[in-house]
Amino acid sequence: LPYQSNVTLDIYDILGRKVETLNNGNQSAGSHSIIWNADGFSSGVYFYKLVQSDNVITRKMVMLK
Repeated sequence: LPYQSNVTLDIYDILGRKVETLNNGNQSAGSHSIIWNADGFSSGVYFYKLVQSDNVITRKMVMLK
């Protein structure tokens, strides 16, 4: 993160339903990592959406068990 700001990281399933929020709060500037414990979820395609101030990043990910 280039500067301190409020950050939200959500996980969505292939149908667009939000399945989990991994982070929702203020984060300091710098590099961060979050581990998603997906034990209760099946293998498949998921999307994550990272919202930081006015920036929104959405990417696809594949989970294999």
